[in-house]
Amino acid sequence: MLRMKTIKFYTLGCKVNQYDTQEIRERFLRAGLKERNNGKAADIYLINTCTVTRNADNDSLGLIRRARRENPKARIIVTGCLVEQDAGRIKKTEPKAEVVKMGTFLFFKNKKEKRPHFGISYFCGHTRAFLKIQDGCNNFCSYCKVPLVRGASRSKPLSQIKEEARRLAENKFKEIVLCGICLGAYGKDLKPSKTLIDVIEELEKIEGILRIRLSSIEAADVTDELIEKLVRSKKLCHHLHIPIQSGDDEILKKMNRRYTSCDYLELVRKIKRSVSGIAITTDVLVGFPGETEENFRNTAGLIKKILPLRVHIFPYSRREGTQASVYPNEINPGIIKERISRLKKVADACSLTYKREFLGQKMAVLIEGRSKEHPGFWEGYADNYIKALIKSRKNLKNQLTPVKLKEIGLMAHLY
Repeated sequence: MLRMKTIKFYTLGCKVNQYDTQEIRERFLRAGLKERNNGKAADIYLINTCTVTRNADNDSLGLIRRARRENPKARIIVTGCLVEQDAGRIKKTEPKAEVVKMGTFLFFKNKKEKRPHFGISYFCGHTRAFLKIQDGCNNFCSYCKVPLVRGASRSKPLSQIKEEARRLAENKFKEIVLCGICLGAYGKDLKPSKTLIDVIEELEKIEGILRIRLSSIEAADVTDELIEKLVRSKKLCHHLHIPIQSGDDEILKKMNRRYTSCDYLELVRKIKRSVSGIAITTDVLVGFPGETEENFRNTAGLIKKILPLRVHIFPYSRREGTQASVYPNEINPGIIKERISRLKKVADACSLTYKREFLGQKMAVLIEGRSKEHPGFWEGYADNYIKALIKSRKNLKNQLTPVKLKEIGLMAHLY
């Protein structure tokens, strides 16, 4: 009897990458491979890489070396964003690696299947399922390599999105996180054209889906129609992740971000006036070439005004091929590190202020699992993305659980 071949999957980067790995996983497992999740070596390693920063490049190459150390005879398949422009670096790191562009996997058909099974049907290791509806980007921010490796914006047909969402609901996924490289561009390339609102409305009809969350959306794509949908919808989560990158108009212009700090602030204020209690989370890039202390302080000042629940802070990383890669006046890494530390303190204070508004309130939390840091507690997220810890002896996993937010830290208890 032949031994079933084993495979390990490694993923770096964004929600879109995690989705792509899941789609590849399902195709390999349907083809007869067995996934290995423990410390033992596998026959095949699939490494889905990221290239958004220099650190992401290094981490991707590090995983390739790790796989080779774990099994010197393994077949190592490398895909993802690093592959698109840096196949030579991958081959230099591991000459025997198989460098495969993502599209090759996404149009693979298993001979055992009567028809192609596009998309996903579950999401390994997660209670919430990410569902990619769009890929690519047309924005070309001056610091960003993603359009160079992901290509132009393109949308998934609405019929396929509905089919995937139904499968996920049938497999007991109650929250769907819609994701894309530029989510708000969804549908502009389809004929006839569609919008993100069309996707939301179709998913709202599917029994079993209790929540629909947007992963990230650009400020220009937060339309009045989307705000109105947030007001009216019983399933769309009251949480928007709107990247800001900088709160200084001079830096925003150099970044090619196409809005001003006032534009962003007015948008957030309009959203908060319309949708009571909505959470705003954001991304900030620190240390862009030429960023002065005044530029940085303007960013910190804007963060204080919008009071985000979370701020993802990244150091600027020069990416070859981007417009900003030739900009002069790169910032000293020590200064960048110090500014990140200062901004994190501002972000933490804003988060605390936002959370305090909900103390004593009743909310529904979708439980993801046992807390690793707090034994005896379950953890999950409220509609507005506040993370809650609940003490209970019952099995609450994947349950939409009513709680009262009690204190900052151990945030909730059952009622």
